[in-house]
Amino acid sequence: MDRKINFIDVLKDKASILRASFSIKRHVSSIHVSILRATSHDPSSPPSEDRINDILELGKSSRLAACTCIDILMDRLHATQNAFVALKCLFTVHKIVSRGSLVFRDQISYHPSFGGRNFLNMAMFSDKSDMDTWEFSLWVRWYAAVVEQNMTAARVIGYYLNPPHKFAEYQTKTLPVLNNDLVNEIEALIEFVVRITDAPESLNLQRNNLVYEIVKAASEDYRAVQYEISVRVKETEERVERLCLSELTRVVDALRRLEDCKERLVLLFVNRKRNEGLWESVRKTRAELAETKAQREEKRLVVRTMSRNRGRDDMSESTQCWNPFLEPGQLLLLPSGRGGGGGWLGMGPSPIAV
Repeated sequence: MDRKINFIDVLKDKASILRASFSIKRHVSSIHVSILRATSHDPSSPPSEDRINDILELGKSSRLAACTCIDILMDRLHATQNAFVALKCLFTVHKIVSRGSLVFRDQISYHPSFGGRNFLNMAMFSDKSDMDTWEFSLWVRWYAAVVEQNMTAARVIGYYLNPPHKFAEYQTKTLPVLNNDLVNEIEALIEFVVRITDAPESLNLQRNNLVYEIVKAASEDYRAVQYEISVRVKETEERVERLCLSELTRVVDALRRLEDCKERLVLLFVNRKRNEGLWESVRKTRAELAETKAQREEKRLVVRTMSRNRGRDDMSESTQCWNPFLEPGQLLLLPSGRGGGGGWLGMGPSPIAV
C-alpha cells in the first residue's frame, strides 16, 4: 500500500515553487521550478515522464543551463532530509546519466562533492521521521551507490552505459589493448553488479511505485552491463595465454564475485534478467582461467624449489676444503685450541674429506 502525502509536505512544495517563481533571475527561476516539480514530497510515484523530459531539454539548450540545472538538483539532494525527495533527485540524476545530452552527462560526472562513501554523498542519509521513512532511507543509500558506480564504470570503460535498445552501437566500441586495462574494466563492471545485489530486503519493492521504478531503472543498467561483461569475458578467454599471473588472479576473483551474485539477482529481478548464456560463459571462463593460474603457480613453485636446491648445492661445494698436497681420500685435520697445540676457533681436530 502506498504511503500518503501529508498536508505539511504539500505546503512545502507549493511554498518552494512560489519562492522560486519570484526569483529575479528568470532563467534560473524556470530551471529551479522544473526541478522542484520533478522532486516533490509525494511518496507514491516517481517523477512523470513529462517532468523528466522537461529537465532533459534543459541540457540541450546550453552548457550554462546544464550546469545550473545540476547545481540546483544537487543542492536539493544534499539539503533534503526527506527520503522521497532524495529518491526522486537520484532518479532524475539517473535519467540524466542514461538519457541526457553529452554536455549534461559531463556536468553530472564532474560535479564537485565532499565526503561520504560515494561522490553523491548519501552514505549517511537517514530520514528519521518514522520507521517507514527510516526503511526508505536504506533505498536512498543503495540507489546512490548504484548510480555512482554506473558513472565510475563509465569512466573506466571510456563511454557511458547506453540504454538496451542501443546495443548495436556497442559493436563499434574498441576493447583495450593492454591486458591490465581490460582487467580494470571487468572489475569495474562486476562491482556495479555487486552494488545492485546490495539492495535492501524489504517489501517496499512490491508496495511502493517509486521504489519499483528505481529498481526497474537499475535493472536496465544491469542489462547493459551484462552485455559489456559478456564481451570482455569472451575477450579474456582469447587472451588467457597472454595474461600474467596477477591478472589471472584478479579476473578469477572478479568472476567468482559475479557468480556469487547470481542467486540474489534472480530474486531481485524475479527471473526476468537471468541470461543463462552469460552465466555459463562466466563459469567456463573462470574454470579455464583458474586451471591456467594453478598450472603457472605450480611451475613457479617448481622453479623456486629447484633454484633453492641449486643454491644449497653451490653453498655445500663452496664450503669444502681442497689441498693440492693431499692424496684423494686423505683427511685434513684442523688443529684444536685445546691442549698446547695452538688452535683455530677452539675446535678439536676435525677431519675433512678431500
